[in-house]
Amino acid sequence: MSVGSTNERFAKTNGVELCYETFGDPARPPLVLIMGLGAQMVLWDDEFCEQLAARGFHVVRLDNRDIGRSSRIDRPVKIDFPDLMQKQARGEKIDAPYTLRDMAGDVVGLMDHLGVARAHTVGASMGGMIGQEMAMHFPDRLLSLTSIMSSTGNPASPPPTPEAAAVLLTPPPTTREEYVASFARTWRVLRAGAFPQDEAKDAARAARIWERGLNPMGVARQMLAVFASGDRRAGLAHVRAPTLVVHGDVDPLVRLEAGKDTAASIPGARLIVVSGMGHALPIALWPQILDAVAGHAMSAG
Repeated sequence: MSVGSTNERFAKTNGVELCYETFGDPARPPLVLIMGLGAQMVLWDDEFCEQLAARGFHVVRLDNRDIGRSSRIDRPVKIDFPDLMQKQARGEKIDAPYTLRDMAGDVVGLMDHLGVARAHTVGASMGGMIGQEMAMHFPDRLLSLTSIMSSTGNPASPPPTPEAAAVLLTPPPTTREEYVASFARTWRVLRAGAFPQDEAKDAARAARIWERGLNPMGVARQMLAVFASGDRRAGLAHVRAPTLVVHGDVDPLVRLEAGKDTAASIPGARLIVVSGMGHALPIALWPQILDAVAGHAMSAG
């Protein structure tokens, strides 16, 4: 089945300009895909979006602020990852140019721009955190929430593996060739397994991201937003949106315990643990992931 898509478009909202793209019939129920830390919207593969649209949804994907072709925030920051971890563990206030709630407001503003009153919201990693913030602070805008490989901000959650933590701390590449090689190394770690279909596409994916533009300082600001937003469990206890939590059993970055904690923190949430899934959405696991996402949205109405 052929599914139509738009070219990249831009929406001014919440003080920023967001780059977005849509797939499928606008008359279908809207489903918004929110990517994670430092991740451009194209990491929701075109084919993944097309398959979701073919299941009966109007799919919207976006570059979060400070990444891809969306607005860049003009405020230099410096990241001290160990210090942030310690402050988080102690519950100390962390200053940041913006928070995940601001980023949730961006998504709501994009929905306003598109004339969408309520949407199924699907977030991966930091995108799941943004979706959680939407469910907490903009509850009337969600038809459902799917939180994938994400967390509640609980400081007691297990840390990343040393290999995955090293990925976060790797200095940004300065040439296209370095970036393509770094991209492949990063996803070998995050996928936590061999996925030949994805490995064959990594060079083309990296080239597309490079051409759309890197923003290392934006990644740093997004990381600060994650830490500054703190522990969401108290707020999540009041979420009423039908919620699905999807997590891999070998995730090296956001450990499975964080997914279990997310499901336990949201009343009525259902947890699906995907065997062999790390911190990625590999093509071989798409059928299970797509079934889960689409099935949950359809059951929520």
